[in-house]
Amino acid sequence: MTSNMNRTVYIAIIALSLALFACADTHKEGPAAAKGPAPVAEAMSASPAAGAPAAKVSGTGAENGQAEPQGQVSGNLRLTEDERNTIEVVRKSRNSVVYVTNMQYVRDFFYQSDQPVPRGSGSGFFWDDLGHIVTNFHVIDEGDKFMVSLPNQRQVEARLVGRDQKKDIAVLELRERVAGLVPVVVGTSRDLQVGQKVIAIGNPFGFDHTVTTGIVSALGRSMLGAGDVTIRDMIQTDASINPGNSGGPLLNSSGELIGMNTMIASPSGASSGVGFAIPVDTIRKIVPQLIQSGKVTRPDIGGVQFVRDEVAQRAGIAGAVVLEVSKGTSAYDQGLRGLYRDNFGRLLIRDVVTGIDVAKIKSYDDLFAALDGYKIGDTVTLTVEREGKARKVAIQLVGSD
Repeated sequence: MTSNMNRTVYIAIIALSLALFACADTHKEGPAAAKGPAPVAEAMSASPAAGAPAAKVSGTGAENGQAEPQGQVSGNLRLTEDERNTIEVVRKSRNSVVYVTNMQYVRDFFYQSDQPVPRGSGSGFFWDDLGHIVTNFHVIDEGDKFMVSLPNQRQVEARLVGRDQKKDIAVLELRERVAGLVPVVVGTSRDLQVGQKVIAIGNPFGFDHTVTTGIVSALGRSMLGAGDVTIRDMIQTDASINPGNSGGPLLNSSGELIGMNTMIASPSGASSGVGFAIPVDTIRKIVPQLIQSGKVTRPDIGGVQFVRDEVAQRAGIAGAVVLEVSKGTSAYDQGLRGLYRDNFGRLLIRDVVTGIDVAKIKSYDDLFAALDGYKIGDTVTLTVEREGKARKVAIQLVGSD
């Protein structure tokens, strides 16, 4: 009986030892030894299956044999093609854009000296590597001194080379030679399409190199410019154009200049609304003349001044009302005459231009736009009305600034 009891105890000890051994082995292996799917967090960081090639992540320590956290990807891989294009255009173009500060001298009462005071600011861009900067006329209007902040934040004084108020274009030139300037790549605006992508770069509110994107919303828009005449064929865009963006470049997806950011049309008067840019084909005609001679020479009737459109419109007259004609000019020899006073001292109208060749003229603004399509030396036929009677007048166009 004692032998049986000893055998039973011996078997119990062996069974207990086996149970303890099994528990110890399970604790050592941990949850991974359990059957069934691994948790999500573990699955994302799990090592690749045996024999599978490890993913190579560009720009990481994995290329140098260092351990690379699994599941991480380069930021570029998360960008869309459109985002990568925008980044590349900005990278190539940002050093072409500058910040322009318009200074005006003001008399200091206490020190009896003239002190430069900031009057306004805007953006501009390098036209060439000689230091010529293109901006808007209204950015530099009434300025006495101009300071330009270069892309490296260095400030350099600039002088006014020339301006075209009627097209709202001006050219500055750095007063000292600066190496490494990056001129903008000049494109064309004649083949623009509504809906294509545009990128605007400028310095709104004084912030450095702010970028906005959008599309060409419309083409051929007309807006009244700083010179009180309509700027034709403007580009309408939904890319934000805020104060400080004026004078900055409007680029296409290839990084080419297609326009110059100029104004917004906002019903609230705030810096939000529809943006407009002067087309680059207009800029290409104006800027070389400003650089060469400081002014723009346009085809003109010669020696004829016209009444302002708002005055003619208040009088209910459709056409370009002749104000004065200089003696000795072709127009005077052809019989064109301006306003005159009758015996009672009343100011009366003589001639009104209502057509040029086949184009109808309803205002001086129309006449100015029509003349822009001719060349100096061309002969045009004006339709002139006086006291309700129309006549034709042939005029050879001359150059005028």
